Amino acid sequence: MSEPEATAGELPDDQLNRAIEELKGVLHDDASAAPMALDRGQPNTAVIMGIPVDVQIVLGSTEMPVSELMALQKGSTVALNRRIGEPVDVVVNGRKIARGEITVLESDPSRFGIKLTDIITAKAG
Repeated sequence: MSEPEATAGELPDDQLNRAIEELKGVLHDDASAAPMALDRGQPNTAVIMGIPVDVQIVLGSTEMPVSELMALQKGSTVALNRRIGEPVDVVVNGRKIARGEITVLESDPSRFGIKLTDIITAKAG
């Protein structure tokens, strides 16, 4: 049974909690190794939430010979393997966790961000 798609601002709590659990799995392949709080027997999420992670938004990629790479200069254009409007990948610590679309920030139109459209589920195994 599949759940309806929701945007980042509309994620149901259970879907958001699953995404957080998957993110924990990205950080530690053995999620059961998370420290337990001694006083309540609950996972110590404050420790996990403070761990810095490398987040990348992959707009696209290309291959080129070294000679073309060395010829690049200010103002050069590099064609990527994606078209405008195609989803971009959200990668955390080298693992793709979500897809999204580029959007202009309402609070600052001179900046852009990513609106999540799909959370990638962790593969069992």
